[in-house]
Amino acid sequence: MITTDVLIIGAGAAGLMCAATAGYRGKSVVVVDMGKKPARKVLISGGGRCNFTNENATPENYLCQNPHFAKSALSRYSAQDFIDLVDRHGLNYHHKTLGQLFCDDSAQDLVDILMTECEWAGVEINLRSEVLSVTPLQDEKTLGYIVKTHDKSYQCQSLVVASGGLTMPKLGASPIGYKIAEQFDLNVLDTVAALVPFTLHDHDKQRFDGLSGISLLTEVTSENGVMFKENILFTHRGLSGPAILQISSFWRAGQAVTINLLPEHKLNEVLINWQSEQGQKSVKNLLATLLPKRFVDVLVKDGVIADKPIKQLNHHDISALSEYLHAWQIKPNGTEGYRTAEVTLGGVDTDELSSKTFESKKQTGLFFIGEVIDVTGWLGGYNFQFCWASGYACGQAV
Repeated sequence: MITTDVLIIGAGAAGLMCAATAGYRGKSVVVVDMGKKPARKVLISGGGRCNFTNENATPENYLCQNPHFAKSALSRYSAQDFIDLVDRHGLNYHHKTLGQLFCDDSAQDLVDILMTECEWAGVEINLRSEVLSVTPLQDEKTLGYIVKTHDKSYQCQSLVVASGGLTMPKLGASPIGYKIAEQFDLNVLDTVAALVPFTLHDHDKQRFDGLSGISLLTEVTSENGVMFKENILFTHRGLSGPAILQISSFWRAGQAVTINLLPEHKLNEVLINWQSEQGQKSVKNLLATLLPKRFVDVLVKDGVIADKPIKQLNHHDISALSEYLHAWQIKPNGTEGYRTAEVTLGGVDTDELSSKTFESKKQTGLFFIGEVIDVTGWLGGYNFQFCWASGYACGQAV
């Protein structure tokens, strides 16, 4: 039996942050993870460069049944706090649009920083350690837990579940965190894949066959009125790109999304100007100056765009075409699911947890942090920032 003050399940972003924070406070800390490497999601995110935070992170950038839950942690450990940490280690990184920060070279540089912090804080990390059971101590004088892995048993005062969600099963995603929550009678909200590409119905897939790789700036709006202005990308299976990944968190099966294909233009005015200045030119050739030609060809084939000189369009034609392209509606068949999703929506109900410490309100000494709980950030470094913030808050409390 190995005795430790704190046992953390999960050597991901939240778990490692919590471990180092608690270790620096003089706590003995052990982290167990079933993977061969720590922080595997950090390593592959952002194309291997990890979008590790967002300078604009606020509670408004998160989905949670309790919209106030994330406020405390995010206010006590900001994006700038994490930037200060990586600056102390000399990480080379760069800024991208919308407040995103990426490693210059490799996400491995960031993982090395997290592991160095844990080493300096005296944290023990045991990989290839699958948790088989969690049992509360029966002794009323000694609060804590017995955690058994395939080869060891641990006794701890504080148990932190930082096991992540169900995304990317190839990386060893596991429902262990939800099972532990349910074991202690905590409510777990339904989970779905989020920040994930859409798949299309067969008829739409056939229509757009041949458009794979086309990307264009759009405004995508969900049925509940949430809108993102970023690129969409046609794929072999359907639609992806930042705007689609963002809106997927707000989409539910059976709903349509509305896409403004020309957010930088007022097409009504453009078409009228073209009529007076370039009346002999065809509608399709003129629109191909604003939209990808292959996409225009599909809309010509569908009869949406008339294959005739623009001067022949009447007022009704102009209004109909403008309305179609500014509010193109498409109903996805579904999503690509956890296989390619970046995060899991839902999870351990935040009403069960303290927003200050992340401790269970029902079970003393049991904590949940990171993706396993019902806090889901937008695309762009927000989810990692919540991992750092929840890990820090919990590490201060265990």
